[in-house]
Amino acid sequence: MSDSQQISEFKSKSGIKRIFSAFFYSVDGLRTAWRHEHAFRQEVMIALPGIVVALLLPVTRFEKLALIGVLVAVLVVELLNSAVEAVVDRVSLDRHSLSKNAKDLGSAAVLLSFVFALVTWGVILYPVVFG
Repeated sequence: MSDSQQISEFKSKSGIKRIFSAFFYSVDGLRTAWRHEHAFRQEVMIALPGIVVALLLPVTRFEKLALIGVLVAVLVVELLNSAVEAVVDRVSLDRHSLSKNAKDLGSAAVLLSFVFALVTWGVILYPVVFG
């Protein structure tokens, strides 16, 4: 196979057009997640008030960034998990141990990001609350 045959026909263009296309593909992805992924909507409903609370807390700018960052990280991991699930379902809706593993691993990644977010919030808020 030559190099030109190994490049996907779906690969995007180069230059400024690629940047605009990538932005709109990303917006489409967020819309799809909002419309079709219940867990993503739930996590957004936790993240948005969390971001407001983080901005209002009497903590350093770095701590605010950490509090917001871990919330955004949960959303990012959820998007990646949803992408894995979509690909697995696209390949086959048949039950298979590898499909289950892929979905379970994605779910485990979301769980770890959520636990990390909780621990981060706990570590930063403990001195604020119990001072």
